[in-house]
Amino acid sequence: EYNKRTFAVKPMNCPGGILIYKSELRSYKDLPLRMSELGTVHRQELSGVLGGLFRVIQFTQDDAHIYCTEEQLEEEIKNVLDLVNKIYNAFKFEYHIELSTRPEKRIGSDDMWSKAELSLENVLKKRKIKFKINKGDGAFYGPKVDFHIKDSLGRTWQCGTIQVDFSMPERFDLNYEGSDGNKHRPVMVHRAVYGSLERFMGILIESFSGKFPLWLNPNQVIILTLTERNDKFAEKVCERLRNENIRVELDSRNETINKKVRDAQLQRYNYIVTVGDKEQENSTLAIRTREGKVKFNVKIEEFIKELKEEIKNKKWWNYTRN
Repeated sequence: EYNKRTFAVKPMNCPGGILIYKSELRSYKDLPLRMSELGTVHRQELSGVLGGLFRVIQFTQDDAHIYCTEEQLEEEIKNVLDLVNKIYNAFKFEYHIELSTRPEKRIGSDDMWSKAELSLENVLKKRKIKFKINKGDGAFYGPKVDFHIKDSLGRTWQCGTIQVDFSMPERFDLNYEGSDGNKHRPVMVHRAVYGSLERFMGILIESFSGKFPLWLNPNQVIILTLTERNDKFAEKVCERLRNENIRVELDSRNETINKKVRDAQLQRYNYIVTVGDKEQENSTLAIRTREGKVKFNVKIEEFIKELKEEIKNKKWWNYTRN
């Protein structure tokens, strides 16, 4: 029941991965077995606490479930830590880590919980990572390491997570055949890097005020024509950029160039390319950056080379961030 209406919702993606694991016999040679998905899940949040993209009823997670042996567990945790660090650093996000331990209401034995908590703590200490203990705030099936990202207002939001789970493999009777020929129980690691994609994008958009660096921006380049005479040349330039996987749009509307430039600036394009008779005659471009710097007589191949280098190296020099 939600707001006096009846819904059938999926609170978590985990059972789907478990069913795939159980769809065939597994051997120790199959492990670690890593399965990922973009899964839509739901939370019964009260309407008063909902907020933009940051807290919603339905969201999509970049969920993955890793099935491994106890001997492989710490290495798998380490790999996920490295992945989270690589991705958050690419966005230049500040974040802190919390280790959440067993809650009062939980499934699984105390021995399972102790092993799971110890594995997470060991990896964090071996990697000399600072973390805060969040006592009693683990998931009902296992302890977790949560990654909290700081937004443009200085608030922190939990996004990524690593959760170690001995309980679900027990409850769902998951097995693999060991090298000794006997059945053994795998360990299940739940992990998300972005967490809620909606929340992550909300933090990202606000953090940059929509002024993304080139490699991240859906609006990378726009080509503006001065007159109808320049349309065909502009279309050729546009096609040339698209062939190099540059995200480019063409504005050939019958509007003044000042209005076209203003509209492009409002859409936060990194580069505004103007094409007139002179550019068409010389096969060059006039390029305006988002900061208002203008460069004339730029060769098309030179422009493409600079764009590709900026994207490849994830350069940050030409953006404004709050």
